[in-house]
Amino acid sequence: MANFVFNIAKGRAVELYNRVDINDPSTATITVVVLESAGLETQANLEDSLTIAEVLDGATNEQVTMGRKSLADTDIVAFTNDTTNNRNDLDLPDQTWTGATGNAVGALVICYNPTAGADTTIIPLSHHDFAVTPDGSDITAQIAVFFRAS
Repeated sequence: MANFVFNIAKGRAVELYNRVDINDPSTATITVVVLESAGLETQANLEDSLTIAEVLDGATNEQVTMGRKSLADTDIVAFTNDTTNNRNDLDLPDQTWTGATGNAVGALVICYNPTAGADTTIIPLSHHDFAVTPDGSDITAQIAVFFRAS
């Protein structure tokens, strides 16, 4: 598969990321969801998903053993307008799953979670290939620029 931006996030990801950064609402987080490699659907099947619940309603499964990562305003870096290159890049700190176990991983989905609520309220922003088989050791994902608006 490939890395891609979900249709619902095109033109919106920078603002949703900024809402987490400015604590509006105070419950908002950036959430990293781990997907299993087995059953992972194609970009054509996933990119129209409006929520993480829709991402997971077909053959695509969440790798729940490793768990989700939630990043609040203090965990992310405020973006700055790159006026030299005329773009905005969104970055996340490296994420580590300690003693990771469970089924093989195929991708990570970066989401905007406005309320720490149900999956039906979590908006998928971007999908990133991430192939790894947990074996009890630590797994670190280096999520450099997960979204670029230019």
